[in-house]
Amino acid sequence: MTARSISRISPDTMALRALAHPQRMRMLGLLRLDGPATATSLAARMGLNSGATSYHLRQLSRHGFVEEDTERGNGRERWWRASHESTFTKNVTEDEDALDAAAAFGQAALQWQVSQMQQAVERFTQLSPAWREASTASDFTIPLTAEAAKALTEKLVELLWEAKRSAPPLGEPLPSDMEKVTFVLHAFPSVPDGEP
Repeated sequence: MTARSISRISPDTMALRALAHPQRMRMLGLLRLDGPATATSLAARMGLNSGATSYHLRQLSRHGFVEEDTERGNGRERWWRASHESTFTKNVTEDEDALDAAAAFGQAALQWQVSQMQQAVERFTQLSPAWREASTASDFTIPLTAEAAKALTEKLVELLWEAKRSAPPLGEPLPSDMEKVTFVLHAFPSVPDGEP
């Protein structure tokens, strides 16, 4: 497959705060990973009522994360789709409000990532040998300067973007030999055990 363009959104502080709600982040993730859905079908998958789901979808729409899928549904049924494939957060300045919004978004993202990793561990024994071999839960602690850590992170991120650009879009049917594979990348100064 030839490389394709990946649509991304870089939210401002207000939009980042709106997305930091765990249910909204999960909703956006479902629309990105699985494709368009109605508020009713999302509510059933998430264990919410459709009124709450509709409210969260309107908030996501207000900030440009989702949009109505006018090619689907009828007058009674409203379908929603993700507006972009990826959310890109800019490096935050010293602006305290922007830092707080980034921290809230980081907490919500981490909550989703941990739940995904937990589910992956729980189903590990059910995977085929090939997929068990293709999976990992690794961590590497490496002494680096801030500049070297940034450079290494940028290399890893670019490698992942390259793979994503070469892959089929999410939310569409995949060939039978493909699965959606999640890579979670965290890079941070290590905190010694027992320290706050």
